[in-house]
Amino acid sequence: MRTGISDFKIIESTLREGEQFVGASFTTQQKLEIARTLDEFGVEYIELTSPVVSPGSYEDIKAIVALGLRAKILTHIRCNKNDAAKALEIDLDGIDIVIGTSSFLRRFSHGKDIPQIIEAAVEVLSFIKDQRPELEVRFSTEDSFRSSWEDLFTVYKAVDEVGVDRVGVADTVGVATPFEVYTLVSKIKSFVRAEVEFHGHNDSGCAIANSYAALEAGATCIDTSVLGIGERNGITPLGGLIARLYALDPRLVGKYRLEVLRVLDQMVARWVGVDIPFNNYITGITAFTHKAGIHAKAILNEPQTYEILNPEAFGLSRYISVAHRLTGWHAIKWRAEQLGLELDERQIKEVTAHLKALADEKPPSLDDVDTLLKRWANGWKKEEEVHAEV
Repeated sequence: MRTGISDFKIIESTLREGEQFVGASFTTQQKLEIARTLDEFGVEYIELTSPVVSPGSYEDIKAIVALGLRAKILTHIRCNKNDAAKALEIDLDGIDIVIGTSSFLRRFSHGKDIPQIIEAAVEVLSFIKDQRPELEVRFSTEDSFRSSWEDLFTVYKAVDEVGVDRVGVADTVGVATPFEVYTLVSKIKSFVRAEVEFHGHNDSGCAIANSYAALEAGATCIDTSVLGIGERNGITPLGGLIARLYALDPRLVGKYRLEVLRVLDQMVARWVGVDIPFNNYITGITAFTHKAGIHAKAILNEPQTYEILNPEAFGLSRYISVAHRLTGWHAIKWRAEQLGLELDERQIKEVTAHLKALADEKPPSLDDVDTLLKRWANGWKKEEEVHAEV
């Protein structure tokens, strides 16, 4: 294993951060189905919207808790006692607390300075621990990477002394780089007893890389959502994090039912009204599609030549695209074998040459390829007649 990562946990936030996606408006039944499927996949935590958002949200949290899932159920609240008191009415496994620490959020959001933030944090944490000492509690600084690191360290030390279970580092606007994430998480790990959680937004395309950097630096919890949905461009996608770690060492994600990813992606895409991107990690339609002749030849001989992920591990299969001018005779031979046709190497190469010539005139279809192969297999290959048929 080429990494210092030995253990980590996923805090799956489709039912919290994901609800902030512009197209998301999950019904109670949809939330229950998402929670069940995330649990089937094997995530360690499921994070839910705050119970103070609406009466319906409060009841939905209770309904999900009542499912009796293996995953621990968390809710996400603001740093105040009223939110905490409402959360404590429900038999949750944990409460996630957040408050902004950047100058932007201190000025334009809650209006508190750092001493006031610490005072509120200690008050809320102590209140929760006094009421329910068995609960897991996380305290997170929102917009961590536009905050003064000196301020962050002061806040984290204060909440760590109170006995918080996790401290959260949040790249709320997606501004951080992997190096910055690694450096900050490493420094925090050097002085806190608590676990470190990372929450990364994808505004500049670094969410997966930043999450990986956090793990390498010693974080043990990563926030994800299905398809990465969330505020604006969303956060670290569940499938993307799994792909990154699987590519490093499949054993890192061996505890999860990887074939369930496709079900999750399809389910959530349908309910938020989007298509799964063609190049989506693992479940995109082209994720395991090979086209160029040199790629197809190598893949057919040994898949690892051009695949860092094994599609079969995810309940999927690879596809060799053959209907185009870039195709090679190995790919055409593979297609003939799929069709159960017996053609020798000379015939296969003749079909390949003919197909390339046709493809220069118009884009062929797979049916065109199959027609050519069947004609050649039947001994009928007069170019003008085949050309007329295609």
